[in-house]
Amino acid sequence: MKLYLLFLLMATTTVLSPGPGVVMTLSNALRFGLRGTLGGIVGIAAGAMLVAAISATSLGILLATSALAFTVLKLLGAAYLFYLAIRLWRAPSFSFTAQPTHDASLGRRFVEGLSLQLTNPKAIFFFLSVFPQFIDPAQPYPRQFATLVLTYSTLVVVIHCGYALFARRAKGWLQSERGGRLLGKLSAGSFAYFGASLATAQR
Repeated sequence: MKLYLLFLLMATTTVLSPGPGVVMTLSNALRFGLRGTLGGIVGIAAGAMLVAAISATSLGILLATSALAFTVLKLLGAAYLFYLAIRLWRAPSFSFTAQPTHDASLGRRFVEGLSLQLTNPKAIFFFLSVFPQFIDPAQPYPRQFATLVLTYSTLVVVIHCGYALFARRAKGWLQSERGGRLLGKLSAGSFAYFGASLATAQR
C-alpha cells in the first residue's frame, strides 16, 4: 500500500468537510439527540463500503489502467465539486429548524443514511478517482482494498459521532442564522478545495 498516512489525512479531511451526510447528522442530532443519529451514521458508513465495492469492479479496473478514463472522471468530478461550491456559496444559510420531524427509528435513519451516501457524488468520485492512487500494484489487492475501505468507514462513524456531540453542545448557535450561514460557507470552501485537489491529482 502506498502513502497510507497521506490517505488517512485525505480521507479524514473528506469526511470532515461539510456535505449532505454531515448536514443530515447535524439535523438528526438536533432533532433526536445522539442516539437518534446512530442509524444514519451507520447507514452512511455502509453506503461508503458499497460505493467502494463498486470501485473494485471492472469500472475501477478501467480507471486504474486507462489514463483517458481516469482523466475524464477526474475532470468531471472536479467540475461537479466546483459547481457544488458555487451553489453552496450563493445559497441561503442552512436551516435546521425548518426540517420536518420524522420517527427517529434506527431502521429509518439507516436507510436514509445509506441512500444519501449511495447518491453522494463526493463519496463516489473519492472512491473511483482517489482510491486507485493509493493501491500498490506490486502488493495483494484485496488486503490493501479492505484496509482502505475499513479505514474510511471507521472515520465516517467516529467523525460523524463527533459532529453529533458538537451539535448537541452548539444547538443554539447552529440554529441561528449566523451559524447556518457560516456552515454554508465552510461547505462551499471545502468543495472548492477538493475540486482543485481532484483536478490536479496525478495517477
